[in-house]
Amino acid sequence: MSDQHEKTSEKSSNVVWHDSRVTPAMREQLNGHCGAVLWFTGLSGAGKSTLANAVEDRLHAMKVHTFVIDGDNVRHGLCADLTFSDDDRVENIRRVGEVAGLFVQAGILTLTAFISPFRADREKVRNIVGERFIEVHCNTALEICESRDVKGLYKKARAGEIADFTGISSPYEPPENPEICVDTGSNDLSACVDQVIDYLIRYQFINR
Repeated sequence: MSDQHEKTSEKSSNVVWHDSRVTPAMREQLNGHCGAVLWFTGLSGAGKSTLANAVEDRLHAMKVHTFVIDGDNVRHGLCADLTFSDDDRVENIRRVGEVAGLFVQAGILTLTAFISPFRADREKVRNIVGERFIEVHCNTALEICESRDVKGLYKKARAGEIADFTGISSPYEPPENPEICVDTGSNDLSACVDQVIDYLIRYQFINR
């Protein structure tokens, strides 16, 4: 990991955790639903952002308090200093996991759309969030993702013009036991949204 990251990992001895008098349970009671993280993972082109935003649209119509943390968007600010090297991918997911954990404490149903290729990194986020972590695998075959590649990223990666590209020159480790596995390669968007919403209702994260 870079020297910059090593420096930012140093902890001050003067930092003390402060508990809020308003608890997560109180916030959830006010909101009328649970806080949780829907962690959408999959290859580039698997439909993570499309599905996350469609699920948010449905949840918003159900008067659920939501927020989408998008993989591209955080690299404009929170993670603007990071590259796509393996070490920086790890740090990218760690930062997002910590932010998502704060949203859960606020009683927000948070949706994230990240390739997040490494199982170990997703497990670290699960450890941060706890039982409110819901892993959603957008399961789409590589050839389908490539056929959807309107930006030409896969073509550039296969030509060696993009280094560390997941699925081509960098590995993707699919979830072994995700809470939700969505066939975003074959099923239409509405059916995929229904699958996610049904899970949230079944396990009482939200009301019908």
